[in-house]
Amino acid sequence: MKLLFLCVANSARSQMAEGLARAMFGDRAEVASAGSAPARVNPFAIAAMAEIGIDISNHRSKSVDDVRAGDFDMVITLCADEVCPVVPGRVKRLHWPMPDPAAAPPDQAPARFREVRDAIQSKLELLKA
Repeated sequence: MKLLFLCVANSARSQMAEGLARAMFGDRAEVASAGSAPARVNPFAIAAMAEIGIDISNHRSKSVDDVRAGDFDMVITLCADEVCPVVPGRVKRLHWPMPDPAAAPPDQAPARFREVRDAIQSKLELLKA
């Protein structure tokens, strides 16, 4: 199985989804993430993942233009209020709208990142079943 997670900046939601999927699926899946306006991996995303023993500190944000979406079996978009990247081709698509935790005020960011991380993990558990 080949999974591609997409959001706008490829800095939080899709990065956490990539890290979670790699940890959950191991060798049974090829996992990647990208965004339509890549930024840098959010430090709060790195911290939220480290809390559960997953290191994404070496991840980098990638552009959707740099991945061949048609090579994936499934594309999962994670945008909620923003316009998600669109990839052409015949591929199974799922949409898991998640609020952007990076939009939270700094004092609320750690909790928001945990909430989104946990919501993605729950969705992945269902996908894995």
